[in-house]
Amino acid sequence: MPETHFSFRIMGVDPGLGVTGYALLGLVDPFTEPSLVDGGVLRSSERAPLEERLHELHRDLSQVISDLRPCVMAVEDLYAHYSHPRTSIIMGHARGVIFLAAAQAGIPVHSYAATEIKKSLVGVGRASKAQVQRMVQHRLALPELPEPNDFADAIAAAYCYIDRTLRRRDSAQAVAQ
Repeated sequence: MPETHFSFRIMGVDPGLGVTGYALLGLVDPFTEPSLVDGGVLRSSERAPLEERLHELHRDLSQVISDLRPCVMAVEDLYAHYSHPRTSIIMGHARGVIFLAAAQAGIPVHSYAATEIKKSLVGVGRASKAQVQRMVQHRLALPELPEPNDFADAIAAAYCYIDRTLRRRDSAQAVAQ
C-alpha cells in the first residue's frame, strides 16, 4: 500500500538486548483495523560487550525509525521479578536505548504493562505467547503466525496503543460532541 494511504503510523517495540521485536502498523482512521506495514527483529551479538550490544541496538533501531517514520512508539513496560534482578537491569538498558532512539527522532513513546498489552489484544491479561500470536494473526489477517514471538509482541504493543490511546480518545471526543 502506498505510504500516503495511512493517516497514522504506530511502531510497537518489544525490548530485549539479544532480540528486539519491532512492528509498524498503519491506520486510515482509529476505528478501522490496522495494517501491518513492516516489522521483524533486531539481533545483537551475544558475545559482544554490553556497550557494543547497546550501540548496535541503538544504531539498528535508529535506522528502522528513519526508514519507517512512525508517528508514535509503543513499548512494553519493564517487568521486574525479584528472582531475576539481572534480567530487569539488562532490560532497563535496552529500554533506555530504545527511548533514546525515539527521542532523537522526535517520536513520543507510550509504555504499557505486558498484561495491558495482552488484555487489549486478546481480552485476557495473562494470555500465553501462542494466544497473542494467534490473535495478531487473526486481527491483521496474516496468512501465517507472526514469528518469532518478539515480532508478535511488538505488533501487540502497537495494537495496544491503538486500542488504549487512539480509540479511547476518539470515543471520548465523540461522546462529548
